[in-house]
Amino acid sequence: MSRAAKGGQADPLRDSIDAELAGPLSVLDLDIEAIEITPAGKRRVLRVAVDKDGGVTLDDVAAATREVSRILDESDVMGEQPYTLEVTSRGVDRPLTLPRHWRRNAGRLVKVSLSGGGELSGRIGESDDEGVALEVDGKAQRLAYAEVGKAKVQIEFNRAQADLGKKEGDA
Repeated sequence: MSRAAKGGQADPLRDSIDAELAGPLSVLDLDIEAIEITPAGKRRVLRVAVDKDGGVTLDDVAAATREVSRILDESDVMGEQPYTLEVTSRGVDRPLTLPRHWRRNAGRLVKVSLSGGGELSGRIGESDDEGVALEVDGKAQRLAYAEVGKAKVQIEFNRAQADLGKKEGDA
């Protein structure tokens, strides 16, 4: 996993936690998207964000929580200082930084700040390891990941409501 996916800078504790958790969570078809450790009084809060193709369910989070807790209990990676564990899904507010993020958000509206300046919004189409096709103003536009400065999925309440209505009408 890249440093950016884990919160920016290299951190030996985060790297150790990532090394302990990556294999067992991959057995559950989960990717670690972020590991954050923040002080909270005499304790620490360890947040582990996970994701997978098709999205993360509450059952996935529960299974991941049990597995992470078991692994950390069996290892000394967190040391003696007490901590609180939180396992969450990636969330839509996180930027799209890896090809899998684009693939998992196909069909969603995204706002892209271009690395060379400028901005565009479009719907995510096909993506691969090199870039993504965006539908911008009804036209397909290929964008290499190197051209992306920052990209975030946009929340579409009206579209979700329209999709819900279609599913109910089809039943």
